[in-house]
Amino acid sequence: MTMGKIIFYEDRNFQGCSYECSSDCSELSSHLNRCNSCRVESGMFMVYDRPNYMGHQYFLRRGEYPEYQHMLGFNDCIRSCRMIPQHMGQFRMRIYEKENFGGQMHEVMEDCDSIQERYHMPEMQSCNVMDGHWVMYEQPQFRGMQTYLRPGEYRNTREMGMGNDEMRFQSMRRISSDAAF
Repeated sequence: MTMGKIIFYEDRNFQGCSYECSSDCSELSSHLNRCNSCRVESGMFMVYDRPNYMGHQYFLRRGEYPEYQHMLGFNDCIRSCRMIPQHMGQFRMRIYEKENFGGQMHEVMEDCDSIQERYHMPEMQSCNVMDGHWVMYEQPQFRGMQTYLRPGEYRNTREMGMGNDEMRFQSMRRISSDAAF
């Protein structure tokens, strides 16, 4: 498994104090006063604008993010991050129309730019990620707020990390080293 490495900086354009991270970090404020830019040197990460992997999320891959608030649309600074392990193998998820695995069910093994169009489901409220890591999007065409899902059962959108019960997912993408983000 390839390890990731991300460097967080207190100020924009990679200035100020820095903190290097190669694993999950639930609270960046124990290392930095704030975080306003970052550089992903290797691997893939999900960053969050609240501690403990909460709040708005954004997928980052190798690259430089000198003013991520403008690029990513965050109102605040990065407060926590999760390293996404590289997955070698198939991707598989069952999506359900209703909470608690109710209603229509479809098995998904590839990216989907519109759940409603492809599966004729008005919404997706629960899922079972069996293989791989995925990014879910609130709008079709891989747009809007993002949510990272790793293998596991998610009985409702709250368990998927969405604090808002009104939030619905409209598209999804597999996370792999060669995925187009």
